[in-house]
Amino acid sequence: MAEITLTFPDGAKRTFPKGITGKELAETISKSLAKKAVAMSVNGRLADLVDPIETDAEVKILTRNDPEALELIRHDAAHVLAEAVQELFPGTQVTIGPVIENGFYYDFYREEPFHPEDLPKIEARMREIIKRNKPFEKEVWSREQAKVYFREKGEEFKVELVDAIPENEEVKIYRQGEWLDLCRGPHMTSTGQIGNAFKLQKIAGSYWRGDPTKAKLQRIYGTAWATEEDLQAYLKQLEEAEKRDHRRLGREMDLFHFQEEGPGVVFWHPKGWTLFKTLENYMRRRQSAVGYREVNTPQILDKSLWETSGHWETFRENMFTTTTEDEREFAIKPMNCPGHIQIFKHGLRSYRELPYRLSEFGCVHRYEPSGALHGLLRVRGFTQDDAHIFCTEDQIADECLKINDLIMSIYRDFGFEHVVVKLSTRPEKRVGTDEQWDRAENAMMAVLERIAAESGGKVKTGINPGEGAFYGPKFEYVLRDAIGRDWQCGTTQVDFNLPARFGAFYIDADGQRRTPVMIHRAIFGSLERFVGIILENYAGHLPLWLAPVQATVCTIVSDADRYAEQVQRELQEAGLRAEVDLRNEKITYKVREHSLAKVPVLLVVGKREAEERTVSVRRLGSQQSRVMPLNEAIRMLIDEATPPDLAKPEMRQTEAA
Repeated sequence: MAEITLTFPDGAKRTFPKGITGKELAETISKSLAKKAVAMSVNGRLADLVDPIETDAEVKILTRNDPEALELIRHDAAHVLAEAVQELFPGTQVTIGPVIENGFYYDFYREEPFHPEDLPKIEARMREIIKRNKPFEKEVWSREQAKVYFREKGEEFKVELVDAIPENEEVKIYRQGEWLDLCRGPHMTSTGQIGNAFKLQKIAGSYWRGDPTKAKLQRIYGTAWATEEDLQAYLKQLEEAEKRDHRRLGREMDLFHFQEEGPGVVFWHPKGWTLFKTLENYMRRRQSAVGYREVNTPQILDKSLWETSGHWETFRENMFTTTTEDEREFAIKPMNCPGHIQIFKHGLRSYRELPYRLSEFGCVHRYEPSGALHGLLRVRGFTQDDAHIFCTEDQIADECLKINDLIMSIYRDFGFEHVVVKLSTRPEKRVGTDEQWDRAENAMMAVLERIAAESGGKVKTGINPGEGAFYGPKFEYVLRDAIGRDWQCGTTQVDFNLPARFGAFYIDADGQRRTPVMIHRAIFGSLERFVGIILENYAGHLPLWLAPVQATVCTIVSDADRYAEQVQRELQEAGLRAEVDLRNEKITYKVREHSLAKVPVLLVVGKREAEERTVSVRRLGSQQSRVMPLNEAIRMLIDEATPPDLAKPEMRQTEAA
């Protein structure tokens, strides 16, 4: 009998008969493991325990408590959700039900709408199904058999899904008792393995295959976890996230709004634009200090430029275009990089000028489906803190490390200490040769290893296979916020392709033309999105240097109006963003209103303060106040409102190469 060699997580290797199943393998290890096993991982891919292992492989037998099993818990929960819905609402058609981040959903077709009060009923039925503990049983059907079965049941969406399965793939059916579903798998051994740490969360609308021209569906979202403790921690995080929702904070703080006539673009109010420009000016200072030169490139360019760059072929569906009367076709720029190459090409460049660093606060537009838009976090028009470095191949590592140092320093200024750096490698849809990709990925892998080593293990690193840009691999910087959520913000992308496509070159030391390497770099990423992130991270309680209104002077009595206006003037003359509230309202009302608007400091003045030239300082979130001489209060606020890069310039300056 043919044998295969299996490698276990501890590195041990053993031989087994070819075709041994995961269940049989678990039994050879220990009876207790066989009893607890729910699935297996073969060369990093999840598989059913009943699947045969046909070749040498790295294998891990999974129990329900293994981190890899969480995806299966959620996948199985989606199937149980579908069964529960069809039991409670006969005639409902099921479509697809994938696992998503932190949970799962299932899309249903039904004439009558679901209502929020239906969710507890469905949850209760799901718990009944889980308690039945029916085994998941895999069957392989012929295409015709599957289509006949689902057509007879009135499941037309499933018939269409069968037709969409590639010819070289099996049609798999998974049973759980009497109920079954079309599914690629894998699944755990029985419904009972799901447990009760799940909750249905909301109902939303969707379209079949995401196409607005096709059938409208109803989507039920749920979350599932391995333990009740994990579920409760997640629900608590959601509750906290709801309180911090940047859209609500934007209304309360009067920062911005959206409206139907401009889907996916932001209407910035004066306070919001002040915050935006504060971020922009901070980044401008940081970039200028390390040798970046700011430029500005056109918003609209002829399609020939985008054809040369490769965007027309690979990104066309995400671009806004227009055709003029003379039949020229233009596109609003979705990216700044082609424009920066035109600036690099304008004149003869020497190797002595490299690295050549350009930066731009470039406003770009990309079409996002309306259903994907989400406040400031997912928009169609946004501003990038974009930069491009033209350098030699030998300079890649040093430039990437300098970028990394700048990124980490900036994130610390905003209070983000937990950062993960991930290398995203070549996607399936890309430009350039495999040799170019090999060189770029090898260079960036070396940099990633240095980042990890030089941080002493403080910076976590990882790999995102196939997630690179179409023109090159990239580093992604992922921030963790105050309530434990991860946000991908900064990027560094090494590009061997775009400069060559545009014929960009420099003259090397031997007088020869050489194509530069281009490094694409962003730190905030989208300024709009970063505003949303910091609003939620700080729950609107922004550090004084970022707050659009840093202090509001509030009067207790009208006799103090003139003094309040004087206090405001002196604050503004000191460079502080200050307002005054002279309304004939009770001070408790004013305090409550300005606290809701997240004003960091209230300076309360009455007749006594006016006579003594003092102010009563009240901090956001505090019930206490402190009476101080006005001059002392202004000096204190000036110190607190100094941006971090200006507070200690000797620590912030880096010599430009």
